[in-house]
Amino acid sequence: MAKVNCHHPYTQDPLTLLLPPPTGHLQPAEAMGPPHSTPPTPDRAPSACRSYGTPSLYSSHPPQGTFSLRKLWAFTGPGFLMSIAFLDPGNIESDLQAGAVAGFKLLWVLLWATLLGLLCQRLAARLGVVTGKDLGEVCHLYYPKVPRTLLWLTIELAIVGSDMQEVIGTAIAFNLLSAGRIPLWGGVLITIVDTFFFLFLDNYGLRKLEAFFGLLITIMALTFGYEYVVARPDQGALLRGLLLPSCPGCGHPELLQAVGIVGAIIMPHNIYLHSALVKSREIDRTRRVDIREANMYFLIEATIALSVSFIINLFVMAVFGQAFYQQTNQAAFNICANSSLHDYAKIFPMNNATVAVDIYQGGVILGCLFGPAALYIWAIGLLAAGQSSTMTGTYAGQFVMESCLLPTKELTPTPGIPQAAVVTLRPRPPHPLLRHPAHRACGCLPGPEGLVRPQ
Repeated sequence: MAKVNCHHPYTQDPLTLLLPPPTGHLQPAEAMGPPHSTPPTPDRAPSACRSYGTPSLYSSHPPQGTFSLRKLWAFTGPGFLMSIAFLDPGNIESDLQAGAVAGFKLLWVLLWATLLGLLCQRLAARLGVVTGKDLGEVCHLYYPKVPRTLLWLTIELAIVGSDMQEVIGTAIAFNLLSAGRIPLWGGVLITIVDTFFFLFLDNYGLRKLEAFFGLLITIMALTFGYEYVVARPDQGALLRGLLLPSCPGCGHPELLQAVGIVGAIIMPHNIYLHSALVKSREIDRTRRVDIREANMYFLIEATIALSVSFIINLFVMAVFGQAFYQQTNQAAFNICANSSLHDYAKIFPMNNATVAVDIYQGGVILGCLFGPAALYIWAIGLLAAGQSSTMTGTYAGQFVMESCLLPTKELTPTPGIPQAAVVTLRPRPPHPLLRHPAHRACGCLPGPEGLVRPQ
């Protein structure tokens, strides 16, 4: 059998070091059984190179139907990249404001919003696994031109709005780390440049990029976990707020914060992103057992990833619920004026209004309460949150644009340039239509290898 060479940036994936080389994946025609309803096209990529060049996940030795940590590790990655959207600076600010306004009373909203987000991401992952298409491609195939274009414009505006607060959040982190020496506009420029720099990791393999995101999530867990330890919130009140779905004495401000929590967790472009990321794993869609197994492992991975993101969000909300609930601006001014960070006291007006804390003021007052180390550790966590979410937002924009706007073109990488930065276009045959008559007749969906029935 001749060696297949894909010439794709993901071909040299470190995952090849973890799994044995695929055997029997490219089979002779007589061993492949009855022909599929969709005849192969001459320029269709071989199955060993399809998707992002990731090798087959079903060439390892554990039998089908048994849980394998090795296979779970092979599937690990897309869920953690997706979970970054649950940890962006917008989420961090929503958490701290909810804690400052309602204390621990809205922790149950955070819990159930995360579970709802897991359900949405579960459906997105199943769509990508079963059909071999992301949500943008499916929308293009089903919707007429006008609603499809409006849908693309609205989701791109949502991504732009999300990226704005992510870039500004990262710029605030640079400002805090430099003690004000780097202005916000300078932080924005640095963020734009280093985002494209980090995206060059894409050229060194998908697993290296996923490992970098894992490092950023670890930094967030450690930094915000440190703030949780030094703040020492009341564990009894925290558990009551987490497990009892009630909000005694709440009014309009608390309602706004509850809506903000749900809006920060459920992000539409993240559904597009996850349905595209799962395509980075090679799945034999002619075998229902492989599809079922891939869905199981992606669900486990997404559950672990969103559990980590929930714990980090819980840390932030609990810290500010303990330290700033019902605090006034005058109290915050006095705390900072009597600390080693007294120069920051002027950012709080001297009145008895309830303090309206944001991610900048939140870091400052943490430093005033618990020492300068708390301020810089908060800034490092905020930097990791903003940098990682800016990168995933860029990828989401790429996936949405290439699937919704350019469905009959193939986006091929330019050597040395990350895919999210610059792409070149060359024609390719149109995607197989999901409107195939068999889809209506038996509930089957045509994937790249033919019709499969979702489990």
